[in-house]
Amino acid sequence: MLHSENALILVAEDEPEIAEVIAAYLEREGFRTVRAADGRSALELHLALKPDLVMLDVQMPRVDGWEVLAELRRRGSTPVIMLTALDQDIDKLQALRIGADDYVVKPFNAVEVAARARAVLRRAGGRCGTIVRVGPIEIDMDSHLASVIVDDGTVPLSLTLTEFRILAHMARAPRRAFARSELVDACLPGGEALERTVDTHLSKLRRKLEEAGAVGFINNVRGVGFRLSAII
Repeated sequence: MLHSENALILVAEDEPEIAEVIAAYLEREGFRTVRAADGRSALELHLALKPDLVMLDVQMPRVDGWEVLAELRRRGSTPVIMLTALDQDIDKLQALRIGADDYVVKPFNAVEVAARARAVLRRAGGRCGTIVRVGPIEIDMDSHLASVIVDDGTVPLSLTLTEFRILAHMARAPRRAFARSELVDACLPGGEALERTVDTHLSKLRRKLEEAGAVGFINNVRGVGFRLSAII
C-alpha cells in the first residue's frame, strides 16, 4: 500500500503562483512534489521520475492537458487529477472519458485539492502493481507485454503498440463498455484518429486473443462500442 509520506506528486501548472500554492499545501500534508510549467516538461518528468500522481492543468503551453492526459493513459495508469478553469459539463466528461481520476475547477481550495490527492492515492494503492489480469489474459504495463495463460503454460501475444494500448486500456475496467471515441482519444496516435479505425484494431486484437486461447473476450456492445469480458 502506498503511504502519502512516500508519494511523489507531479504538479503540471503553467501559472507559477498557483503551482506554488498547490505544492506548498501538498508538502504540508507530507507529499513530495515536483513541478512542470508546460505539457512537454510534464511528460518528460513523468517518464523520468514515475510520480505516484499527476495534477494536470488543461490550458498549458507546448502540449495541452488533454494531450498530456491521453499520453499518460497510453503509458499506463498513473492517477491524474485535472486542474482547470473550464467548468462546463462537457469538459468534465471529456476528462473522465480520456481517463482522469478526478477533476477540480479553478478557483479551488488548496486544502480540498490535497484531500482529493490523498483520496485518489488511497484508491490507487489498492491496485496490484503493474500486472493486470482479466480472465486468462495477463498484461504487464511496465514491460508492455501481454500473454494468455492456458492449461499447459503461457502464450505470449504479438501485439502492435496500438493493440497493446487498447487491450491495456480496456483491461483496467473489465466489463465496462467503451465508446469508440474514448478508445481513439486514449489509445490511437493522432494520424490514426478515426473512430472506425478502432474496429480494425479490435478485430485483429480479437483474432490474436482467440488464436492464443482467450475466446470471446472482446464483445460488441450495441449502440455503445466494445467490452473486454468473457460475459456477453
